[in-house]
Amino acid sequence: MSDDLHNASLLDLFRMETETQTQVLGDGLLALERQPGDAAQLEACMRAAHSLKGAARIVGVDAGVALAHAMEDVFVAAQQNRLRLSTHDIDHLLHGVDLLMRVAQPPGGDAGWAAGAGQTELDGCLAALQRSLAGGQALAAPSPRLDMPEPPPSLTMAAATTMPMAAAVSFASLEAAESAREIASNAEAPVVHADTTDAGNRSLRVSADSLNQLLRLSSEALVASRWSKPFAQTMQRLKRQQHEAGALMDLLQTSLVSGATDARTHAAMADLRRVFADSRRIVAEQIHELEQFDRRSTQLSQRLYDEALACRMRPIADRLASFPRMVRDLGRELGKPARLEIVGADTEVDRDILEKLEAPLGHLLRNAVDHGLEPPEARRAAGKPAEGVITLSARHSAGVLVVSVRDDGAGIDLDRLRATIVARGLGNGETAAQLGEAELLEFLLLPGFTLRDTVTDVSGRGVGLDAVHAMVRDVRGTIRITHTPGAGTRFQLQLPLTLSVIRSLLVDIGGESYALPLATLSRTLALTPDQIETLEGHPHFMLDGRPVGLVAAQQILYGTAPPAPEGPQPVVVIGERDARFGLAVDRFLGERMLVVQPLDPRLGKVKDIAAGSLMEDGSPVLIIDTADMLRSIAKAVEAGTLARLPSRAAPSAKRSAKRVLVVDDSLTVRELERKLLGSRGYDVTVAVDGMDGWNAVRSETFDLVITDVDMPRMDGIELVSLVKRDARLAGIPVMIVSYKDRAEDRQRGLDAGADYYLAKSSFHDDALLRAVVDLIGEGA
Repeated sequence: MSDDLHNASLLDLFRMETETQTQVLGDGLLALERQPGDAAQLEACMRAAHSLKGAARIVGVDAGVALAHAMEDVFVAAQQNRLRLSTHDIDHLLHGVDLLMRVAQPPGGDAGWAAGAGQTELDGCLAALQRSLAGGQALAAPSPRLDMPEPPPSLTMAAATTMPMAAAVSFASLEAAESAREIASNAEAPVVHADTTDAGNRSLRVSADSLNQLLRLSSEALVASRWSKPFAQTMQRLKRQQHEAGALMDLLQTSLVSGATDARTHAAMADLRRVFADSRRIVAEQIHELEQFDRRSTQLSQRLYDEALACRMRPIADRLASFPRMVRDLGRELGKPARLEIVGADTEVDRDILEKLEAPLGHLLRNAVDHGLEPPEARRAAGKPAEGVITLSARHSAGVLVVSVRDDGAGIDLDRLRATIVARGLGNGETAAQLGEAELLEFLLLPGFTLRDTVTDVSGRGVGLDAVHAMVRDVRGTIRITHTPGAGTRFQLQLPLTLSVIRSLLVDIGGESYALPLATLSRTLALTPDQIETLEGHPHFMLDGRPVGLVAAQQILYGTAPPAPEGPQPVVVIGERDARFGLAVDRFLGERMLVVQPLDPRLGKVKDIAAGSLMEDGSPVLIIDTADMLRSIAKAVEAGTLARLPSRAAPSAKRSAKRVLVVDDSLTVRELERKLLGSRGYDVTVAVDGMDGWNAVRSETFDLVITDVDMPRMDGIELVSLVKRDARLAGIPVMIVSYKDRAEDRQRGLDAGADYYLAKSSFHDDALLRAVVDLIGEGA
């Protein structure tokens, strides 16, 4: 390869030509492996190899010329029935396809790779292709097959950029050559990839920064176009006001007519009415024109935005090119013949999602071959073809992208899955036996989880499905696993169509509007006060038969506790499985489609915030990072700094029950005292230790505190001391209920400020209730 190849015009076209033609070769060879005599595929492969040979000649890549020519002659021999392609022949030809890609894009950017490090491998592939033709016609000298002249192999890049265009046509087409000449004359122009089938469908490769800027500008134009709507509404109000003023003028004129007035007064009134009539006519005309402008500008801006967004969309097939070959090679390596069928290859996908999707799909396909498909003998015994089939499908559905990978294997052994869960310490046998199928299958997505006992080059580390799950979470999507015993397993991904626009739920938090991506939310609720309970010192509610912790969004974002307004509590449920939380907000403001606007990089990572956006009226709104917020909630819970959510009072209803805080690290004691006091009409809240109790008594109002002594983090004596030293809390009666009943223990508690000391060893219902009544009276 000559030094002139560092010229960035024709070389880039050659690389793109190689990508396109090697894809044709790869697909064709996989088809020929199943039907060796397919004339259409042989013709397509021969032409692809011939095109690559001509392209390599133009840029002076002699190794590419030789390899493409050898492959071309193999295809010609097969067309002429002098050679029947075997599996080994297909292997050598596929190896040649790989080498052609490496010749076009040398490893490490080494322009001399073909003549140096890659020489041995290239010579070996050429020799293998020669052996495929052994017994038939010997390899002929390279000769053009198109009715156009080809330059000699020694033609350099510099010569190619100045040669007659007729000679360059063999590169791909006249259109490609014209693009190459145009680019060669302007080094800063974007690279053009010509579509050889339809000049009207050419695709331009533009920089991601330019595309993002176009999208941002179009989104701002869309917002700006809607500023005219409030203006039109104002004009409508002006029109109504003028109408009212005209009516008042009529009344005034009537009153003047009935009195003693002269002609000049009547003339002035007539002129005033005429002016008002003209102004109403002008305003009406302007409003009509403004409404037309509003419709036109909104439609135009929407079209601009849609076109800009479409620039980001690419067929999912762009990232699937290597997968049929990968499935075929992996199946042969594992002794499981397999083929990949792709459905919906032309489904449009956002460029950013497409890039993120490639590696997870690779994991799923390898998993399907290795774990999903049975060996050929087992398939035959089950009445299936020896060759397994994996289907990768993509489609749009209800505003989301649905991608699924399905195999026709034996399905998942749920008994083995349960045993693995127990063996890895993720649950006991009783729990695993009670898990439903959907819950069991979710274990496959855990980091490091695998059903394999040994690690191989393909599987066994439990990384693949975890990587898939991480990618799905990253783009705010979902993954679902289903299987049918004996018929196979399906992994279905639901992903947003684009990362540039998100459907969001707008909420009010502390007087500010925030957006929550709908894809990250599992439920929205409006909880009544009786649906919110306290469990181990924290508010919660029941959802699908399980308790879900309730957290104030205002505290997470601002560090302050929200007020307790009346009415149902709006709640947004975020997270999944055991890491679910209800996020208490002030109000729901409705759904919106928002254009994601990245925050200024100088801000760094803003806690709990993912990005920003603009509302239709131009006002900014922040988009909440729900994953980051879940981490913030978990840290607050762990640190014990999470304040209690103020209780919402029902409208026009006042609580008359006296409130008691029970602080004890024993769940049994807490529940016993809670039920006992609750049955007598007291409103009982529980705390799991002294620190939790101290946080509770500072953030809420109680009539009585009942506490144990020995507890983690803060014992009962310290809690009593803190309460009695606080001027705001000193008046709250405190009762100690403890197993320690020695005289010195009692004295220690009373010295700390306790108003009553009750020993658990002599504890019974009446004793506790009498003590509570003595301190604060009856519950209601």
